[in-house]
Amino acid sequence: MSLSMYQASVPAFVQMLNNRSAILDKAEAYAKNRKIDPEVLLNYRLAPDMLPFSRQVQIAADLAKGGVARLAAVEVPRHDDTEKTFADLKARIANTVAFVESIQPNDIDGEGRAP
Repeated sequence: MSLSMYQASVPAFVQMLNNRSAILDKAEAYAKNRKIDPEVLLNYRLAPDMLPFSRQVQIAADLAKGGVARLAAVEVPRHDDTEKTFADLKARIANTVAFVESIQPNDIDGEGRAP
């Protein structure tokens, strides 16, 4: 049995986004337990030349929605990069997961699509 492009992409993107959401939950709980301003963690960088954590979440969502949209030959949804809180970032991830899951196997692997 061969692996379709849908099978190789959509489930992987959904899993990655759900994992990212779980990481946000853990970071938010850590900030609350340690009485750390959540903004500190959202703007944290592991290295000086690294993008802040919040921007990395935005980029991960953009890669997932963009990849799936391009495979399905549909318009990529636009999200403004205005998220400032854990809740904002989780909402962005949830919206992205909803979009990715709205794409059906036939949208990507359907017959009659150009190679």
